Amino acid sequence: MRMRRLTAVLALGAMALCAVGCAPAAVSAKTTPTASASATAIPTPAPTPVDPLDGMSLEDRVGQLFMVGTPVEGADPATLAAVGDRHVGGIFLHGRSSAGTDATAALVSQFTALVPEGAPPLWVATDQEGGDVQVLSGPGFEDMPTALTQAQGGCGPLRTASLRWGGQLAAAGVNVNLAPVLDIVTSPESARANPPIGRLNRHYGYDAATVAACAGAVAQGLRVAGVLPTFKHFPGLGRASANTDFSADVVDTEVTADAPDVDVYRTLLAQGAAIVMLSTAVYDHIDPSAPAAFSPAVVTDLLRGRLGFDGVVMTDDVSATAQVRRWTPAERAVLTIRAGADVVLVSADPGVFAEMYDAVLAQAQTDPVFAEQVDAAARRILALKARFPGEG
Repeated sequence: MRMRRLTAVLALGAMALCAVGCAPAAVSAKTTPTASASATAIPTPAPTPVDPLDGMSLEDRVGQLFMVGTPVEGADPATLAAVGDRHVGGIFLHGRSSAGTDATAALVSQFTALVPEGAPPLWVATDQEGGDVQVLSGPGFEDMPTALTQAQGGCGPLRTASLRWGGQLAAAGVNVNLAPVLDIVTSPESARANPPIGRLNRHYGYDAATVAACAGAVAQGLRVAGVLPTFKHFPGLGRASANTDFSADVVDTEVTADAPDVDVYRTLLAQGAAIVMLSTAVYDHIDPSAPAAFSPAVVTDLLRGRLGFDGVVMTDDVSATAQVRRWTPAERAVLTIRAGADVVLVSADPGVFAEMYDAVLAQAQTDPVFAEQVDAAARRILALKARFPGEG
């Protein structure tokens, strides 16, 4: 009797052990396709980055590398054709207008209507610095004081003022302002000897700290308003004794690669999205052989290399300025891209755009190294267009 009870207890024990130890084996046998709890999960592969140039023709890539001017009083047929036929990346409103925001928005819409659906957005730029350099005025636009006058009230209020001015530009369809000026004029006396900046009071002060603080506040306000700021004129135009718009052979004999004129860019480029505009002066201490806009030493070595800027770089106007007239329009455009810049500004004379475009396209079709530079420039432009104004 005791033996039968012991046998029964052992049998019950075995059943209990099987209930604990055997069932999982049975379950795992029936659920082979499902990974066990102890198996290592297979990570989901990261999506392959999409190249923004995929599906974009070389012709359209080259088009993105140009910003073409139109009088603010009315649409230039050559600029309309540049947008509609060659898909340029931007337009520039030049001249002076007192027609106000609504009239300006109507002008801009003639160009934006030509951009195909799904194509990169059009940059619409102007010069809205203040003082003598204010393209747009009239109903909806405030009269802006000069940069030097703006700074006299302190840099703090400039962010709020710039947000307001930027909102006025945005209402008119303008999304890029070729401002603020970063050029350093070292004293009131030197300002009188500096035609492009000092005589027009386009500078914010007489030292790098003041310029960085005030220009930085202006840039912040513009960004919040959805307008991309442009820092100019790299590597500095505050020491020049002539204006490159009207004089040839303008040479700067003071600015070096380590000057405060250059360092102010290092400070401000770390603060947010911006375009950098190149001077067309020659800089003896950096590259005495070519204007800054055509100089790999200035663009690739100094701005991109030493300062580490990997964003969009554009020229000052190279369509009609006296400083570059000894080069053909075709040479100017090709030299700009070879130097490492991205956007060729053809603002004053849109009539030379076709020659410039054709030259860059032809060079890219026959020169693989140059074609890579075109692609790199187009990628930087498209990346900034995709990122901003979202970053603001």
